[in-house]
Amino acid sequence: MLKLLVTRNLPDRVIDALRDGFDLTYRDSPDVMTRDEMIASLRDHDAVLPTLGDLYSADVFEAAGEIRTRLLANFGVGFNHIDVAVARSQGITVTNTPGAVTDATADIALMLMLMSCRRAAEGERLVRSGTWRGWHPVQMLGQHMSGKTVGIVGMGRIGQAIARRAHFGFGMPVLFYNRSPRTVDFPAEQVGRLTDLAAESDVLVAAVPGGGANRHLIDANVFAAMKPSAHFVNIARGDVVDEPALIAALQTGQIAGAGLDVYEHEPHVPDALIALQNVTLLPHLGTAALEVREDMGMMAVANIRAFFAGEPVPNPV
Repeated sequence: MLKLLVTRNLPDRVIDALRDGFDLTYRDSPDVMTRDEMIASLRDHDAVLPTLGDLYSADVFEAAGEIRTRLLANFGVGFNHIDVAVARSQGITVTNTPGAVTDATADIALMLMLMSCRRAAEGERLVRSGTWRGWHPVQMLGQHMSGKTVGIVGMGRIGQAIARRAHFGFGMPVLFYNRSPRTVDFPAEQVGRLTDLAAESDVLVAAVPGGGANRHLIDANVFAAMKPSAHFVNIARGDVVDEPALIAALQTGQIAGAGLDVYEHEPHVPDALIALQNVTLLPHLGTAALEVREDMGMMAVANIRAFFAGEPVPNPV
């Protein structure tokens, strides 16, 4: 029987599906694998179902030596924790789970946009602190979001879902930056330079894949181009943003606020970010709904079953 490793705790429905037809090793833990565990996983299993934080880097593949694994069926749309080029050179297929995460991640983006513009996290902290003195006309004045311009960095599935919500739900004009020309079925204008997009946006949202050329795509130049009244939201990957540059922009008032669901070195969040009042910090909740996580898991199951049946995998990367 084919040996399969699941590296993290997943919904019961997904695990039950994987027990049927595989010799399953279930690492029922929220913690990322150690380097030694990842090396052993490649030596001892025909397939591995990893997820964010399981860093299958080039040196892990090299250290594994004789590799048994033929499939890395990633749980999640992002796969920048896997060196896909090296995996392919070893004859390993890599898959992911796009589509299932789109709406849930877009919802979190809109929530962060609103929370940042309306200072919701700061207000919640004020109430909990016991120091709230009651309503008054100039209490915690934020930015009205309806009708403001949203700038989307990356107009893929998630970027388009965010843009639709912003435009049709809040009447926001949509501008976007995408490395290749993109036509969409709703009112939106593509902008040729990222700094130009930043300059024209009241809320700038990062929705690009992590890693590669997108590392630190949002840097000091982007923040310098933004309006002092503008807000930045990241629901992409943490390494898309130069965190020290973001911290500096927030500390100096170069931008008004930020909403973050991801961080460059998760689960570490810089103390300087935690100390700031004008940033909303979420613990990577983008797809944290049971039905979404089940759908992601079942997409991974479909990839695994197709691969070992000799069929084209539904979601190759």
